[in-house]
Amino acid sequence: MRTPTRPQKSLNDLDLSAWDTYDDIITDSLWLLGKRLQGDGHSADYWGNFVPQIPYQAMRRFTKRGELVIDPFVGLGTTLIEAARLGRAAIGIDLQPHCVEQTRQRLTQAHQAPEAPVEVLLGDSTHPSTRARVHALMQQWGYDCAHLLILHPPYHDIIRFSDAPEDLSNAPDEKAFLAAFERVVQNFAPLLAQERFLVLVIGDKYTRGEWIPLGFYCMERVLQNGFKLKSICVKDIQENRGKRGQYSLWRYRALKHHFYVFKHEYVMFFQKR
Repeated sequence: MRTPTRPQKSLNDLDLSAWDTYDDIITDSLWLLGKRLQGDGHSADYWGNFVPQIPYQAMRRFTKRGELVIDPFVGLGTTLIEAARLGRAAIGIDLQPHCVEQTRQRLTQAHQAPEAPVEVLLGDSTHPSTRARVHALMQQWGYDCAHLLILHPPYHDIIRFSDAPEDLSNAPDEKAFLAAFERVVQNFAPLLAQERFLVLVIGDKYTRGEWIPLGFYCMERVLQNGFKLKSICVKDIQENRGKRGQYSLWRYRALKHHFYVFKHEYVMFFQKR
């Protein structure tokens, strides 16, 4: 006798009877997104920003309107701006006061009356007290759990974001960076509902001429904390401000020193067991 299968719960607002009408939804693992979208409060004037297309895709696929998204590395608020635009509630956390202030300004300018509550908090996402503040705000809003986590941590020391010792970009080595990253996962994973998704946006790095697979090291830390891997997507990297106009120089360096220039980063999707 065949065991009856449990009906699969929908994690989004997509109407699968019209599945072929969603031309904006990516289902392949190669993401050629091109330049970041502008407008609606988004800006490219912060080195650590990721493109709005990433949280857009994640929220459309793995949340419904009114559900709650948490971003522990919110930067200048890309995730929160997209959440407000899509009618999702969202909480972001950042260590830097100027990031928190600018995010609030951008949210006000872009979405003066969002459909669902959106807030940014100043705090250290590795610390349990920050999780407690986030949980208190969730309860205030009437949420028992979050429905999506989006993590876009620093790629260790590629860009130094502040002078704060607790900033992951100031970790003295990869071991310390990964330990701090894992504390963030351990901090926020308990707030996520079962079977819901964590999205990790991460790249690799070079150290003293050696490729460091930072993305896969971080992937392992997530897997060790109650998640299963659903997909690894590879996203194209456009020239950032530091490399703009320097393609020939980097090509020469790559040929001379026997390496390849980074043109990709990972968008990893995990489901909570």
